[in-house]
Amino acid sequence: MMVDTQVRPSDVTKYPIIEAMLNVPREAYVPQGRREAAYMGESIPLGGDRVILEPRTFAKFLDGMEIRPGDVVLDVGCGLGYSTAILAWLAEFVVGVEDDAGRAEEAQATLSDQGVDNAAVIEGPLEAGHAKGGPYDVILIEGAVEQVPQALLDQLKDGGRIGAIFAEAGLGTARIGYKTDGRVGWRYAFNAGAPVLSGFRTTAAFSF
Repeated sequence: MMVDTQVRPSDVTKYPIIEAMLNVPREAYVPQGRREAAYMGESIPLGGDRVILEPRTFAKFLDGMEIRPGDVVLDVGCGLGYSTAILAWLAEFVVGVEDDAGRAEEAQATLSDQGVDNAAVIEGPLEAGHAKGGPYDVILIEGAVEQVPQALLDQLKDGGRIGAIFAEAGLGTARIGYKTDGRVGWRYAFNAGAPVLSGFRTTAAFSF
């Protein structure tokens, strides 16, 4: 029902994405007390500024970034591992980054229990990414940003794609960045909303 009422109507029809979202049990990767809401069309709170992105938004990112079977992916803010599991279905290998130790441990345990053997969850600051696993063909930021740190952009391969929701004047705009000759150019993808991640806020300049 989630796929038929939220994903396909959003013009996401590529078979690998549909297959992944039909086969990965979303309820296994949400907080215990929210499993009855696992397939509803809304983001699921994880606490603080963190959510599991709503199915529509996540699926449209997957569609726009055109993840290929040989790709290595960085999943920034992987939460309890749902996005990492879906990405692992599509790509060769996925590195999930999670800044909460408990969530990172639970995500890795659930991925292992679900037989996902081409993904690893690393604990650390989201804005730092995980340079040791890069460079990456695809980077997905699981939350809104005011700016994308250069440290993350440096971990993207030339020819790679990066997805993020930019929070601007109270609105959210999903964009996909394409890296060419060492520089990332951003293109509008669709409208979406999510809380701004703490490590991705613009530092206000001091003035008298």
